[in-house]
Amino acid sequence: MPSSRTGRPPVQGASRRPAVPGPRRDSPVQRFYARAKKAWDRPLTAYYLILGGSVLITVLGLVMVYSASQVTALQMALPGSYFFRKQLLAAVLGGVLMFVASRMPVKLHRALAYPILACAVFLMALVQVPGIGKTVNGNQNWIALGGSFQIQPSEFGKLALVLWGADLIARKQEKKLLTQWKHMLVPLVPVTFLLLGLIMLGGDMGTTIILTAVLFGLLWLAGAPTRLFAMVLQIAALLAFVAIKTSPNRMARLACIGATEPKTGVADCWQAVHGIYALASGGLFGSGLGASVEKWGQLPEAHTDFIFAVTGEELGLAGTLSVLALFAALGYAGIRVAGRTEDPFVRYAAGGVTTWIMAQAVINIGAVLGLLPIAGVPLPLFSYGGSALLPTMFAIGLLIAFARDDPAARAALAMRQPRFGRKRGAGGSARSGRPAGASRRWNTMRRRASRARSSGER
Repeated sequence: MPSSRTGRPPVQGASRRPAVPGPRRDSPVQRFYARAKKAWDRPLTAYYLILGGSVLITVLGLVMVYSASQVTALQMALPGSYFFRKQLLAAVLGGVLMFVASRMPVKLHRALAYPILACAVFLMALVQVPGIGKTVNGNQNWIALGGSFQIQPSEFGKLALVLWGADLIARKQEKKLLTQWKHMLVPLVPVTFLLLGLIMLGGDMGTTIILTAVLFGLLWLAGAPTRLFAMVLQIAALLAFVAIKTSPNRMARLACIGATEPKTGVADCWQAVHGIYALASGGLFGSGLGASVEKWGQLPEAHTDFIFAVTGEELGLAGTLSVLALFAALGYAGIRVAGRTEDPFVRYAAGGVTTWIMAQAVINIGAVLGLLPIAGVPLPLFSYGGSALLPTMFAIGLLIAFARDDPAARAALAMRQPRFGRKRGAGGSARSGRPAGASRRWNTMRRRASRARSSGER
């Protein structure tokens, strides 16, 4: 064996140990997804989505109502902010209703179901009385309150059907009666058809479709069998076919689906086509707030039924996608509230409200995009109209109350500490602004660091 200069045998190199694989590091995208999923699954996610989404939609709607209604107001020899001020007043009153509804207990909501239904039926019947009911755009569904104020009782019929239907099905579930098809249908379907008949007397097909969607939503949540769905669907389709076939106006609206020219045969598709023109001219980021061209007399109902088209023209694709994202978040939160609760009434009411708002949004946006016939329904929380805004904000208050009533959400709300006013002894260090536990942990880490430096480490 060769030796070194000192005569000692050379030191053999130590055998290398196999490398131990370290902890697997996730990519930034995976970490972001994990954090987003964790935040998405928190107990208060639905609460914040409902509250924040509805407020953002309402505020953006106020801005767009002000922009889209100025020309119409000036053409009517009114101040440019006339419609905006009325919508702002309705939003303030709706905000009060939303706050009251969000603080009301579930038992009180159930107790109000029958009085609201009775008032809605009475007002909807009162519309058909000569001298009381008022006709607007060919539909007699309004009651004049004096001056420029008027209400549309059919909008309150949506809220009445949701509350009453949810209470009815919940009571029948508690008594284990939903296994019989007659208890599933009676009296839910006859009362709904009564509301639909009162609405159709005034010629409002759009509200009829929304109430029908709410009915199917309640039946689906109650676990109705497929053949029961098919039977009710056949009856509704037959009535809808008769209502459309006997009305030249509805046939003309049906013929305007996908129209690209103002004249499509015998139908005048002016409104549908100019809605498409407004969306097409908006581009990616729009022409700017207030710079719409179509609202200058070309697009009828620019601040009500076709406000989404003006939004697309002024705010572009980014603005319209933002509105769609807010409605999608609101719909997801409503479904989450309905799916996680153990209370049958909360499940049916949350599902009914979500069906109502989402169906109305789809019908309105689909008509603006030329995919559905123009039904004359406003975009919830967004379009001009106090009669539609007030019951919708009350319904949003229902969802907020249900989201707060979840046991996990109640515990999370109870654990929240006030940000200000913490006492020195109770809340932690007043000088540093940190809680007591955080201060103790920080002092411990500082002592360990000082000991490490004293041993020569840097």
